[in-house]
Amino acid sequence: MTLRSIRDAAVAVRGRRTELGLSQDELAARAGVSRKWVVEFEAGKASAEFALVIRVLDALGLALELASADTPRARAPIDLDDILDEHRGR
Repeated sequence: MTLRSIRDAAVAVRGRRTELGLSQDELAARAGVSRKWVVEFEAGKASAEFALVIRVLDALGLALELASADTPRARAPIDLDDILDEHRGR
């Protein structure tokens, strides 16, 4: 996922948290932050402390990777079965 804003990061964190079946309280305990901080971050609070964001990502098993915006991205793998199904009208 490409993050271009704090809101993008918040969406990724909230999605991963719910995917793992964690409450905001449980995530806060794992990351060593307050529940209030998690609530505000998931709401897209623009002033979230970066070190805490990294702790939350780590607690969720997520990693942050930086790349130059002008570097060509690797293409996603092509699923030939999907292409054939689409061509066949399935």
